[in-house]
Amino acid sequence: MVASTSEQLTALANTTVVVHPLVLLSVTDHHARSVSRTSSKRVVGVLLGQDNGKTVNVANSFAIPFEEDEKDSKTWFLDHNYIEGMYDMFRKVNARERMIGWYHTGPKLRASDQEINDLFKRFIAKPVMVIIDVRPDTVGIPTDAYYAVEEIKDDGTETRKTFLHVPSAIEAEEAEEIGVEHLLRDIKDSTTTTLATRVSEQLASLQGLQSRLRDIHTYLLDVANGKLPVNHQIIYHLQDALNLLPDLSDATLTQSFTSSTNDELLVVYLSSLLRAVIALHALVDNKATIGRTELEDSVDDKEKRKVDNSNSKESSS
Repeated sequence: MVASTSEQLTALANTTVVVHPLVLLSVTDHHARSVSRTSSKRVVGVLLGQDNGKTVNVANSFAIPFEEDEKDSKTWFLDHNYIEGMYDMFRKVNARERMIGWYHTGPKLRASDQEINDLFKRFIAKPVMVIIDVRPDTVGIPTDAYYAVEEIKDDGTETRKTFLHVPSAIEAEEAEEIGVEHLLRDIKDSTTTTLATRVSEQLASLQGLQSRLRDIHTYLLDVANGKLPVNHQIIYHLQDALNLLPDLSDATLTQSFTSSTNDELLVVYLSSLLRAVIALHALVDNKATIGRTELEDSVDDKEKRKVDNSNSKESSS
């Protein structure tokens, strides 16, 4: 592995890995068929697509046989002959899709990832590793992309192998968007209203934001305690994000937020009041309907008694 300079690390950090929905579905199906729900095992596969320099387009994938010892992370098996055979068949179908890296279902980095990545260097010089989290309770983007690098220390000490995290995104072509829309339409819960769906989506978004903020908080604590080195690029990104936050000490901005919140709460209050009036009207209407029904039943009973009495008198006479 060639040692990476700061310029090369910066170039890699600016690379974006775009994962298509077809890959996510294939990996999820691979994990569901191979691993039980109670097991913590992971599955491994090959990623296919195009490497355009600043953008790595992950368009397809296929699963490969993989076994590892859960107690000893250095004991694992991966059939590279199977990789060669499958890649040759995929290349006959679509020559544009080349091998660009590999994936596993993590959900975190493992000690054997460096060794597995070195094996994939037989097929590609710079493989990208994508960790795809297939857990159903995961909130947010389920992908994390990495490149294996050797960092050169500024003090001239020995270089060390590590993984460099790069941005990842989920994008779809027009045909994939149509397929995903049909899939979501089929699994949509018809018992939930549009408002309930919107609230649940906003709740999921807030949970994802909370998870990211928790990760940032943990990272900053580790840096402050000396457990992790200072990464100036991450600090710059955090500073840019904090600069976008509104200045709540500004009286005009605070007044605007208060007015907007009061308007929204007024709508909620009117909606609750209207719902209560409708419920009360329905209750009164129900009571009136029951009263009319009871009155009609009592009148029918009286008429029936009169008819019975008159029939008994005629029979006696």
